Amino acid sequence: MSTHSFSKDDPRPGSVLLVAAPSGAGKSSLVRGLLARDPHLRLSVSCTTREPRPGEVDGRDYHFVRQAEFEHLRDAGELLEWARVHGNYYGTLRQPIVEATREGHDVLLEIDWQGARQIRARYPSAIGVFILPPSIEELEKRLHLRGTDDPAVIAQRLLAAGGEMAHANEFEYVIINQDFTTALAELCEIVRVGRLRFGAQSARHSQLFQQLGISV
Repeated sequence: MSTHSFSKDDPRPGSVLLVAAPSGAGKSSLVRGLLARDPHLRLSVSCTTREPRPGEVDGRDYHFVRQAEFEHLRDAGELLEWARVHGNYYGTLRQPIVEATREGHDVLLEIDWQGARQIRARYPSAIGVFILPPSIEELEKRLHLRGTDDPAVIAQRLLAAGGEMAHANEFEYVIINQDFTTALAELCEIVRVGRLRFGAQSARHSQLFQQLGISV
């Protein structure tokens, strides 16, 4: 008997990749690099109530919404997960992920540990990757170099980083982002190997598995 069970929202045949990190660890840069290398991945665009940073585009980086609109989406069950982070709301729209995975696309979510835990309730086969900085000192340096937050916000992010990193053990994979090129190669390898898991292969090649008499 197969032990590979799926919930009603669990992706068949597309998969879900969860990438989390403390602010400043380089998660967004790694995700951009991965998406540029892998045309089969689709990025889930989260919604948030925070203001756009310089260069961010609505609908590409985030869906920027007012708090009232966010609360409406939440109360209507349109969010797979949501959380309040650094004073702002963030959430993942349910329908785009359901549609993408049903069409066979793998979907990547940039997310925090709380959101990842909520997503796994719906997608237990999701692959979790946590990005760590090489040190707290390097994390602080990167936050300052980013130039998007004032010192008070940076201090808040550093304070929160310890609590966030304590949940790295809830993820299957951990990447230490000391060298960007190495970290990106490791992230690409995780995606490649994830597509070879039994559940993913049996979903994408269901006819072959049936012909070979393999129970799924």
